Formats: sequence, structure tokens, C-alpha cells
Amino acid sequence: MKEARRSFGGWIFLGLALLAWGSLALVAPEQSSKSFDLFAGLLTRVIPALALVFLLLLVANLVTDQPWIEKHLERKAGPGGWLIAIAAGILASGSLYIWYVLVGELKQKGLRPGLAAAFFYAFSVKLPLLPLLVHFFGLNYALVLNVWLILFAVLGGLLVERLEGCSHPISPDPLKLM
Repeated sequence: MKEARRSFGGWIFLGLALLAWGSLALVAPEQSSKSFDLFAGLLTRVIPALALVFLLLLVANLVTDQPWIEKHLERKAGPGGWLIAIAAGILASGSLYIWYVLVGELKQKGLRPGLAAAFFYAFSVKLPLLPLLVHFFGLNYALVLNVWLILFAVLGGLLVERLEGCSHPISPDPLKLM
């Protein structure tokens, strides 16, 4: 097994960003003060979302061990895995990019790529907005739209599996493939 190399690119980027901000503070202190205030405001809005992501990752690591993934969401899963992926996608809320981290972790543990795609596609079904959808467009439209979204979530997942050539088992440890 190869040892993963450590990259310092993130620290270099942080250092360059701080150097640029410090240079701006010397040249234009008033604008740098405004930019720092904007950054602080943005940071206070982003920290709760990041805390939620870390909490979800912790729960996912505690709850979803390798045998659970293999049983419910890997190759042998069957229709139950699709139902779990679709239901989780529909019930998930918040920004989609937050879920990339969690689904990526599950994929490293053996989650089928098609189920990950189905989750992301089913994310477009929004239960909290369903009453508004029915109010503005009617019940028939809302039903047809959501049925199509769920159907295409499954079809999109199947297409992803076909394109990825998922006839071979996925190794939960990416370093084993090297």
C-alpha cells in the first residue's frame, strides 16, 4: 500500500491570500477594513453550515460502517438501496455542495456511483416547497413533475453505473487500487 503524499498547497494559498490582504491594508486601509468586515460577516454565516457538515460526517462515520454499506448501498443492494438513495435525496435539505463531502465519504466506503447520482438527482424534489408548487402550478403538474424527477433520478443513476462500467466491485479504499 502506498503512503499518501501530503500537500501544502492549501497553506501556500492561505499565506498568499494573507499577504495580498496585508498589502492592501498598507496601500488602502479603509478598503481593507471594509473587506475584512465583509469577510467576518460571511464567516459568521458559513460557520453554522460547516458545523452541520462536520456533524453529519461524524454521524455518517459512526452509523455507516463497512458492512452496512455493503448490505444496503453496494453491488448486492437491489431495490432497497435505490429506495434509500431516493428517499435520502428527497429528505436532504440545504445547499447541495454541502452534501458532496458526505456522499464522497460514503462512496469511498463502497457506495455505488449510481446511488450517489440518484441521491443528487432526487435532491431536486423539495418537500418544503411542494405546497407552493401545487398552489402556483396545480396538483397535476406537481405530481407529474415529482414523479418524473424521481424516475429520472433512477434512470440517471443507472446511466452513471453503465458509464462507469460498474461490473467490477468498488474497493472502499482508493489506495488499494494503486
